[in-house]
Amino acid sequence: MEGNQAAGARQARDLVRVAFGPAVVALVVIAAVTLLQLLIANSDMTGALGAIASMWLGVHQVPISIGGRELGVLPLLPVLLMVWAVARSTARATSPYSSWLVVRWVVASALGGPLLLAAIALAVIHDASSVITELQTPSALRAFASVLAVHALGAAIGVWSRVGPRAVAATPLPFWLDDALRAAAAGVLALVGLSGVVTAGSLVVHWATMQDLYGITDSIFGEFSLTVLSILYAPNVIVGTAAVAVGSSAHIGFATFSSFTVFGGDIPALPVLAAVPRPPLGPVWVALLIIGASSGVALGQQCARRPLPLLAAAGKLLVAAITAAAAMSLLAYAGSGQLGNFGHVGVDQGAMFVGALFWFAVIGAVTVVMTGGVRRRRRPRRPKPRPREEPADFAELFDDEPGGAPFQGPFDAEPGDGAVDSEGLPGDGALSGDGGPSGAGGPSGDGDAPGKADAPGKAGPTSHEREQLPEPERFREPESGD
Repeated sequence: MEGNQAAGARQARDLVRVAFGPAVVALVVIAAVTLLQLLIANSDMTGALGAIASMWLGVHQVPISIGGRELGVLPLLPVLLMVWAVARSTARATSPYSSWLVVRWVVASALGGPLLLAAIALAVIHDASSVITELQTPSALRAFASVLAVHALGAAIGVWSRVGPRAVAATPLPFWLDDALRAAAAGVLALVGLSGVVTAGSLVVHWATMQDLYGITDSIFGEFSLTVLSILYAPNVIVGTAAVAVGSSAHIGFATFSSFTVFGGDIPALPVLAAVPRPPLGPVWVALLIIGASSGVALGQQCARRPLPLLAAAGKLLVAAITAAAAMSLLAYAGSGQLGNFGHVGVDQGAMFVGALFWFAVIGAVTVVMTGGVRRRRRPRRPKPRPREEPADFAELFDDEPGGAPFQGPFDAEPGDGAVDSEGLPGDGALSGDGGPSGAGGPSGDGDAPGKADAPGKAGPTSHEREQLPEPERFREPESGD
């Protein structure tokens, strides 16, 4: 009984941690940063709660409207950290052997707690907008949908990492689905990682431009704020680089960037944006397409780890390519939005999906074929017919005696060994001697010497001896005596 109570209390703590842990931690960090900003700026605390609530919703990609201007392009780093935190908390609360009831409770807790905090944040913003007229309440539908999407994605990743193989085994889903998702993750990580390397290299090349952007402020605190903003928006720039690498385009207002052309325009004074290319575009930027090909190779290698038949291998590759392309399009959508007077900032999601799908599918298919990811079906070989055994020779059958020793008949004995014939009479050796009868004809008064009896004739061979004779001699008549 006590053990059940302890287990129930532990599960309750895990559910509470899943429901409010990541969201409350983000709220505390945002509150600390906001209060620090207000203290450094020597500002009063009026509307501080409204600012904290707006920033918490901004972490979930809810646009912030201030003074009629919408800040729709929000940094990707906070939302990625939120997804990671939710996935980690749900994975810790779920074991590979958890019942489906426990899994449902974990997912419900991961979604219910943030939705409750979102409702509270909307109420706080609505109350603060009566004091700060420039602060506007966001759309409730957009707020709930964004919060639900972020936490549902994190919960799905965390729960699938624990019970994914068991779910595949319990449903009619293909057994290679988990491998396809891993291959998609490998392709996305390869594309984002290589794009990050190119972004860092471009920042080094345009180091002078980045220093000029830091020159807009004279205080250390201002430079620190610009550095923090650059770090928060770095994933947005990396996603834009990935879009250029797969053949799509990124734009900041009227300024458009791709691997083939660049149109200039006004750019916000953010140091990380020094990585964008300047017109005229050099031929080196066409080499960015190698990044797309490399990411396709990474996805194909992951798919080829477990060889499958042709149809199954093609299905796994197609699922992995579509999932990876959809993930990149989702990142592009999350990193896009309105930016005040600059207009729309972001990536062409449709072109990015098509370009990423092309590199992942085509190059991935070539990689799978070349690395042995397709297993050919082997036809079963017909068993060779056993050769028929030739009939044994009758002579060998008669020659072989049981026990391996040849059978010796009465006539096989040597003369003089006292053998007995087949009728129980003493043989020749028994009849010969000094004290025995004189011959086979009985006693005689002629006084013949022993052994001198008249022989009736030469006896014929016995049946055993006939069998030992060759075929022509078996049926020969015995020769008559003298």
